[in-house]
Amino acid sequence: MGFGLLLLLFGAMCGGSFGLPSKFVKKDTPWETLWGPFFFFVAILLPTTVFPFIADGLFATCKEAGWSIVIYPVAFGFLWGLGSMTLGMSFAFIGLSLAYAINYGAQIITGGLGGFVILKPDQLATAHGFTIIGGIAVCLAGVVVCGRAAILKNVSQTSGDGSAETIPTGSKLRKGLIVAFLSGILCACYGIAFLFGDDIKDISVGQFGNSKWRSAFVVSALILWGGSVSACGYCVFKFSKNKTWGTLSKAGIGKILVIAMIMACLHDGAILFYGVGASKLGDIGAAIGYAIFMSFAIIVGNVNGFLTGEWKGASKKSVNWIVAGIVVLMLGVSVLARGNYMHGEYEKSLKEAAQAQTAQE
Repeated sequence: MGFGLLLLLFGAMCGGSFGLPSKFVKKDTPWETLWGPFFFFVAILLPTTVFPFIADGLFATCKEAGWSIVIYPVAFGFLWGLGSMTLGMSFAFIGLSLAYAINYGAQIITGGLGGFVILKPDQLATAHGFTIIGGIAVCLAGVVVCGRAAILKNVSQTSGDGSAETIPTGSKLRKGLIVAFLSGILCACYGIAFLFGDDIKDISVGQFGNSKWRSAFVVSALILWGGSVSACGYCVFKFSKNKTWGTLSKAGIGKILVIAMIMACLHDGAILFYGVGASKLGDIGAAIGYAIFMSFAIIVGNVNGFLTGEWKGASKKSVNWIVAGIVVLMLGVSVLARGNYMHGEYEKSLKEAAQAQTAQE
């Protein structure tokens, strides 16, 4: 379990850092000029050209599994891509800080608790079930505290010219909260998609000799291919609507493409470590692993914010809030780890009881 948590931390370091290279793109660059190539690299190029060299027989595994099985990770991948797009819509309604806080909170609830309900609904009322639910609640509280810190930071950094992020009111606020929450649910579909990949991984291991961690690349590829339909489709829409296709041939596009590729490698690196790390946490790893992964990603993202000067000039109060948020998130991760350990002991006791019963008979 310790190794699995370490891999999730590595994944969070990649996931919490993949956006950093975008700081080297000129501010007047259209959104789709950077993120269009990024989503193409992430969801189409890398899984199609690189993943088959890691997981032997990737395409053959998909064919062997059949559409009735692969449809689930593909469909949930499509929803994940849709969530990435609707998150951008929530930014326009309520700003970055509040949108991220609501989105991450919804992801932790949906990816963590939703996965546990799908996998082990009969164990919700057990001691480890309550512990896992408590851990998710603590992580959610940490997200709220971090969101509050981000809002205080923006207020304290106001220069007086109205450039700081403000929180809207009325119908715009309600719409923004709803969209941000729904985007979090949709983004969490990536973690849920992994719950439906066991049969695919079994085929990859049993028929094509892949190890378990390599077989996770087959499921990841299916999820990303599903996400490419919604994510890349939205970027095509933005290019057409804004008439910015020409930016892909202008001077400086080479640098943008390199940055997009670096971001894509970090993003897919996060996927790699998440998939392998969750598999090390036992049969509910995909459930609690997502909540832990997201909590680590929030921590890493805020640490990167400090290192890149985003908190320069922020009030002491906002810094105290973000430190408190990080502490609460770490506490939540610890509670989730404890719940996972208790679940392992519970499963072990059931197995021993079954063996004893068999011996008596």
